[in-house]
Amino acid sequence: MGLARVVSFDGVTKERIEELRRQMSEGAPPPEDLPATEALILHDPEAESSLAILFFDNEDDYRRADAALNAMPAGDTPGSRTSVKKYEVAIRMTP
Repeated sequence: MGLARVVSFDGVTKERIEELRRQMSEGAPPPEDLPATEALILHDPEAESSLAILFFDNEDDYRRADAALNAMPAGDTPGSRTSVKKYEVAIRMTP
């Protein structure tokens, strides 16, 4: 079913989320070396924490994106990265 890269962040303000939302709505393309099939960003504005979940079809795509994201400047991330974990997507449902 694929893989997911789940990253947690602290220090993610409402303003930073709005800035990211604006960039995405303006059609800013994802980096070429980020072959994710889907991205999901969860935000807790009161705690200023966030989870970024990226989905990948296979291990090669995951590895390529992981390397690119690990090399990304800290200013390009939503906040301070606190953890990165790789998961197998075991169950996925959409209405």
